[in-house]
Amino acid sequence: MKRLKDIELPTEYKVIRTNKKIEYINLSVGFDIETTSSYINDEKVAYMYIYTLGITDNKHIWHGRTWEELQQDLFILQDHFNLNEKRRLIIYVHNLGYEFQFMRKYFEWVDVFSVSERKPIKALTTLGIEFRDSYILSGYSLQNLAKNLTTYKVEKLVGDLDYKLKRNEKTPISNKELQYCINDVDIILAYIKEQMETYLDITKIPLTNTGRVRKYVKHNCYFTNKSHKKSDRNKFFRYRKIMNDLQLDLPQYEMLKRCFMGGFTHANAKYVNQTLSDVTSIDFTSSYPAVMLTEKYPMSKGIKVDVKDINELYDLMNRYCCMFDVKFTNLIANYHNENYLSESKCRGLKNPIINNGRVVKADELYTTITDVDFEIITKCYEWDSISVRNVYKYYKGYLPKPIIESILDLYKDKTVLKGIKGKEVEYLLSKGMLNSVYGMTVTDLVRPEITYKNEWNVNRLTEEEKQEQINNYNNSKTRFLYYPWGVWVTAYARRNLWTGIMAVKDDYIYSDTDSIKMKNYNKHIKYIEWYNKLVTKKLQQMSEYYNIDFNRFKPKTKDGKEKLIGVWDFDGHYKRFKTLGAKRYLIQDDSDNYIMTVAGLSKQQGMKYLKEEAETKGVDVFDLFNNKMFIPPTNTGKQTHTYIDLEYTFDDIDYLGNQATINTKSGVHLEEVEFTLNQSELYISFLENLKKGYIYKGVSKYGVI
Repeated sequence: MKRLKDIELPTEYKVIRTNKKIEYINLSVGFDIETTSSYINDEKVAYMYIYTLGITDNKHIWHGRTWEELQQDLFILQDHFNLNEKRRLIIYVHNLGYEFQFMRKYFEWVDVFSVSERKPIKALTTLGIEFRDSYILSGYSLQNLAKNLTTYKVEKLVGDLDYKLKRNEKTPISNKELQYCINDVDIILAYIKEQMETYLDITKIPLTNTGRVRKYVKHNCYFTNKSHKKSDRNKFFRYRKIMNDLQLDLPQYEMLKRCFMGGFTHANAKYVNQTLSDVTSIDFTSSYPAVMLTEKYPMSKGIKVDVKDINELYDLMNRYCCMFDVKFTNLIANYHNENYLSESKCRGLKNPIINNGRVVKADELYTTITDVDFEIITKCYEWDSISVRNVYKYYKGYLPKPIIESILDLYKDKTVLKGIKGKEVEYLLSKGMLNSVYGMTVTDLVRPEITYKNEWNVNRLTEEEKQEQINNYNNSKTRFLYYPWGVWVTAYARRNLWTGIMAVKDDYIYSDTDSIKMKNYNKHIKYIEWYNKLVTKKLQQMSEYYNIDFNRFKPKTKDGKEKLIGVWDFDGHYKRFKTLGAKRYLIQDDSDNYIMTVAGLSKQQGMKYLKEEAETKGVDVFDLFNNKMFIPPTNTGKQTHTYIDLEYTFDDIDYLGNQATINTKSGVHLEEVEFTLNQSELYISFLENLKKGYIYKGVSKYGVI
């Protein structure tokens, strides 16, 4: 086992100075720990038994067994690189929140940046060591991170370290186990080296995955990349004027938060629990980026207006983007294959019928919606009366041209570079950024202050502090986004999805955000063609408005095939398909591969166990995929996390009989948990009543009315 004394630390390296007069050592450094979770007197405890640290490559990786050894190692690094708070060495950790919980009381922290409790994005020690999170940066698990390496290939080792065995600092570590630990850090080192080559130096690597696209689009909005500084200034002030006109107040922002909904994911209740044959899946080509191109968005401050009647509301919605609180009485679905309204977004529900989280019927309900949501609701519900209040109107228009062109450039790179040898880095970067474009538009504007001063503190905001954050948002000189845009993005995407749900009718089986699974695919090709023509027309209109070459909307793949953004595309055919509700389905594809998707369950491990059980019992896999499906703890790939903040000193014995005195200041206890696929009693009752034909006669959560 190598220690730091066995490593020859780099003596030649670049030092990058930022505009904040902070210097950074331009080297790739990675850190990882392995831990044991145990019980002492029925109390959960957790402690580290080995750490791995590496600089630049796998030849410069070493180990230690205790926090005291790590402290010594970091003192040596501080001395070697002459580190301090103004001269720093960045160490990347894959899931910093986990490691931080173990090591937080062993170091003094100058600054810990986090947007949520116990999940730091970066943490600076008084030593000049700055820990950062490579998981938040990449968005990939360590295994997937390894798969996506392009220049410095490192494969993730699996199964070489048995996590079920109890180890401590006295436990001998085999060479095979050491290689596993080395490999994990080597993946981090390789990834950061690739990022440094992409961004030219370590200081330019963003903190988060969303930060990549934010930086890219912001630059496109404000700067020209030309040497002519006057041009830069003109562009800056033009975009600044747009932003000055797009401001929010606190009540409006809070209303937008109520209004915001994510992607629509649900199953046609008629087909739940059934094994279906000959099923086809279609999906949109880059759904969220596409609606950012095709649709019109709030392009003014929200103006509150009085609405006297429903006709006046319809008139407003024809001319403006609108948001409002609405009350329905005696609402009932008139489209029987799916239900749009989300129970979680409704208030004051009276006598509702709920279909797996979606509202079928209610004597009364309140909700907050956009004009786009209302368009969908009018097509799939009826009601006796409606009243609206807090109506806001926004002048509508296309998103600013720099944002449009940023999306087009990212989409082109993703399409053109896919599968091109030597362009893997650029492809993955553009793909990740394109997928993150929408996410940056719905970043919370008002957030509690998360601080770390020996302990985590969540400072709840007063109304004055909330307003101050909104004011800071409005007055920001480099703001390039408007929160309402993100609210309408998902609304438009849901509307587009629902055109398919309603067109497919009884053949509709399941949907998830940007995809639909259906029977009798050939019957619905005309709808797909109609929709794709509609999208093409919308894209052409926008391209003419901004004088953008239409070819930019349909870049060619490496095979020379045009790939138009936003259209329905064939996504796959399945021999068999079965759903048990939202985020719960099993597929058998045409190559007889089985793919199971269940929220909270590892796809690979869960599917492996189910297949083995089916083979052992001599039954069909699809028969085991049911409301009583049980996966034992060792096969779920799911763990519970328990944060331990108390200090413990105790003797513990490893799996070989080696005893060690453990002193742990804090940690995270991990425990494998079983998984039982239980449909709620309410949902089971709904499905039974649906079969009996009672639903539209009236059903409460307690049974037939």
